[in-house]
Amino acid sequence: MEQSDGDTTMTTTTSDSMADCDAENVSDQKQNPSKMVKIPSSKNFVFRAPQENFNIQNFELGKIYGVGSYSKVIRAKKKDTGVIYALKIMDKKFILKENKTAYVKMERIVLDQLNHPGIVQLCFTFQDTFSIYMGLESCEGGELFDQITRKGRLSEEEARFYAAEVVDALEYIHSMGLIHRDIKPENLLLTSDGHIKIADFGSVKPMEDSNITVLPNAASDDKACTFVGTAAYVPPEVLNSSPATFSNDLWALGCTLYQMLSGTPPFKDASEWLIFQRIIARDLRFPNYFSDDAKNLIDRLLDKDPIRRPGAGPDGYDALKKHPFFNGVNWKKLRSQVPPKLALDPKSETGNFRDSSRNSLIYRSSSLRQTDGTGSPGASAGHVMRHASIDSFDSKWQQFLEPGESVLMISMVKKLRKITSKKVQLILTDKPKLIYVDLTKLMVMKSIAWSDNPSDLNVQVTSPTHFKICTPKKVMSFEDAKQRAVQWRKAIEDLQNRM
Repeated sequence: MEQSDGDTTMTTTTSDSMADCDAENVSDQKQNPSKMVKIPSSKNFVFRAPQENFNIQNFELGKIYGVGSYSKVIRAKKKDTGVIYALKIMDKKFILKENKTAYVKMERIVLDQLNHPGIVQLCFTFQDTFSIYMGLESCEGGELFDQITRKGRLSEEEARFYAAEVVDALEYIHSMGLIHRDIKPENLLLTSDGHIKIADFGSVKPMEDSNITVLPNAASDDKACTFVGTAAYVPPEVLNSSPATFSNDLWALGCTLYQMLSGTPPFKDASEWLIFQRIIARDLRFPNYFSDDAKNLIDRLLDKDPIRRPGAGPDGYDALKKHPFFNGVNWKKLRSQVPPKLALDPKSETGNFRDSSRNSLIYRSSSLRQTDGTGSPGASAGHVMRHASIDSFDSKWQQFLEPGESVLMISMVKKLRKITSKKVQLILTDKPKLIYVDLTKLMVMKSIAWSDNPSDLNVQVTSPTHFKICTPKKVMSFEDAKQRAVQWRKAIEDLQNRM
């Protein structure tokens, strides 16, 4: 469950709900009283998920599920009950600074009123001086994105199962008069037994005839055509500033189905700007292993005319469910079907292995040395797992090391900005130290603050080639053309675990 810039929770002036969002910290309130955001209480509305008097010390925090611009989702076990939740933690100061209060309130209100097995359940909320917290049901199967990454791509049978469950949940969401606006594999979570649940309603947009009760001052935006979502899944009409419709989610469904079957989104490119150009031009190419039914469904879901997408026309979702791609799906018993087998997290595996890039080697060793690509015999089990790109290691990078310091992973990557990018050498050492170096000037451009705490330093993989290094102060995006994003995450996590 990755980023959405509309993240969640609110507090009301009533005692049993959160309609106020209280997104200010104490010092901000004193210095900027005009920023106080108060919502009138609603006598006729009571939240199902209560606002509790919990604090963060009531939970044992585990791994990070996802990181956004002002939030992160962490596996959290309630100490007194042992129940595991996905705890969404949001920064109040950032919410105010970026004017995201309405998004936060909207997600809390919407999640509280939705009731469907294909949607993540909100269990409770609480807050403290600095943060707002949402306790969500934990989906122990992880993100659908992880399954795609681990398997390379999904079989058509697997993709059909997951797509059918997404369609079922989307039909319910749309019947409630809501547009999700950020459907993508990272926001499709899997239960421990492998069923889909849609998460992250921070970008949700209620339509005028919505069945959702919207409290005062809780609106995602004033203009339905405001740009939200994730670049690779945004439909062309949104880029052309047309108002949002249910068809926006159907386009994203088409992109997601394409990614399930191929491993990458259909309009992938080096920058957001280039992605947008491909979307507007509808530069769509199908791998030859796609079945005719899969190609036809994706082609129709990615129609530039929103009304022509299956599910959006006069026949509604019946037209989508009756498409030949879904032949054999029992729509009435989806949740009782046996899901595809989940691929295990490679971090739980041991031993030597190679990644998908022929020029990258991962091995256990007590010292790093250049190799001919045949691998290196394992050292003692106590040594750090070292990840080194064979074609990147060179003696010239030794100048950035201290005596006795060893490289754990090194490779040439692109440091991505909004439109531009710059090639740099990313280096991880056992000091521990994490830096990236200007390739022409051979100077350290940035030393990334190291932390053994995953809450303060973690890597989010968004595709086999793209990853983000996240710290409390900054999120840095990188592209590794040789598809070592997962290896970068593993290298940093291995070192954190050792330290």
